[in-house]
Amino acid sequence: MGREKKGRRAYRDAGGFAAIPWAVLDSSAYQGLSHPAKALMMEIARQYHGDDNGRMIVTLAHLKQRGWSSNDTINRAKLELLEARLIYETVKGCRPHKASWYAATWWALDKLNGYDAGAEAGFVRSAYRNVKLTSLHRETV
Repeated sequence: MGREKKGRRAYRDAGGFAAIPWAVLDSSAYQGLSHPAKALMMEIARQYHGDDNGRMIVTLAHLKQRGWSSNDTINRAKLELLEARLIYETVKGCRPHKASWYAATWWALDKLNGYDAGAEAGFVRSAYRNVKLTSLHRETV
């Protein structure tokens, strides 16, 4: 007999969740990340609502309320995620008030207004799978 709906509530805490496939977590792209980059990846996954992949932001203003305090740490972690092809930039931000937007590459890119020209065409789903670790640096195959 399957779980009753009432029993499903006891299965996990209420609210949304951030699902990251094992294929991502087991990939060499993810395994080679620093701890701050892994933490930032979780922050990006936390922003996804099922229909907005491509509109995640990684600004200090947004992340400060979640415990982040260093713009430098955020930027280094973001660059690692971009290099590992775990995220993809859909909109290039500019000062003073336009944040860059990002998509996680383990989900399909959602059709949203406002992407930079060519962003949709350049998005490669599962791009992180083509990142291999070498002894001191990453290379894309």
